[in-house]
Amino acid sequence: MNEKYTVETCFSPALFPYRMTTENYVVVIVDILRATTSVNAAFDNGVEAIIPVAEVEKARKYKHEGFLVASEREGKTLDFADFGNSAFNFMTPEVRGKTLVYSTTNGTQAIEMAVSNGADAVIGSFNNLEALARWIEKQEQNVLILCSGFKNKFCIEDAFFAGALAERLLDNHSRYASVCDSVTVSLDMWRQGKGNMLQYIEKAAHRERLKQRQQDDVLQYSFTLNNVSAVPFYDKATGRLYDANMNK
Repeated sequence: MNEKYTVETCFSPALFPYRMTTENYVVVIVDILRATTSVNAAFDNGVEAIIPVAEVEKARKYKHEGFLVASEREGKTLDFADFGNSAFNFMTPEVRGKTLVYSTTNGTQAIEMAVSNGADAVIGSFNNLEALARWIEKQEQNVLILCSGFKNKFCIEDAFFAGALAERLLDNHSRYASVCDSVTVSLDMWRQGKGNMLQYIEKAAHRERLKQRQQDDVLQYSFTLNNVSAVPFYDKATGRLYDANMNK
C-alpha cells in the first residue's frame, strides 16, 4: 500500500515557523504577482540558472562581479539592476543561456526562508501548474505551499494558486491528503474563481497596486495556465535555481 503524503499551505512567510510539516517535504514557493511567475518566464525563455538573493547589497555585489541582475523594491527597479520584476523583462534574447541574479520585495525572501533549514524548494505559478504537479508526484515527499504574500501579510493571488495546486494534488486521493484549514480555504477560493480567473483577481489588493504603478500589463500572462514546462528547483550545493527537467 502506497504511503499518503500531506499537503499544507502557509498563507504568509510569518506562519512558516509554525508549519505542521517538518519532515520529508518540498516547499513550493508562490509569488504570483510577480516573482515566481517571472522566474518561470525566465526559464521558459532559456535562462540557464537564477541566483535568488534576499538582500539588496548582495545583489549589488553580484552586479559588480559582472552578473546580470534583476532587482526591485516596492515595484521599482533598483538603480544598479539590469531588469525589474516583470515576466516580460525576461522575454529577451539577452538572458538566454545566462545566470541571472534575482532579488525582490517578497518572493526571494520566501525562497531564502524556505531553504534555510535544508528543505527542498521549487517555484510555482499558474504558468507551470501542471508541470509542477507532475514533478511533485514523482517525489516521495510531503508538500508545503508557501505563499510569499505581501510584507508578511496574506494576499489573494498566492492563496488562489495554492488552491489550484492543492486541488490538482488532492485529486490523487490514494497519494495525497490534507488536514490543513488553509488548504481548505484556498480550495474554496480556487473553486469559486477558476471559471474566470482575471475577474476573480480584480478584488486583490496587489492587483490595484500594480494598476496604480502602471504595471498590470502582466496580469493576462500571470493567470495563464500551463504555458511553461520548466520546474525551477533550488540546488542546495550552488544556491541557484535550475530547471529540474534539465537534471542539474
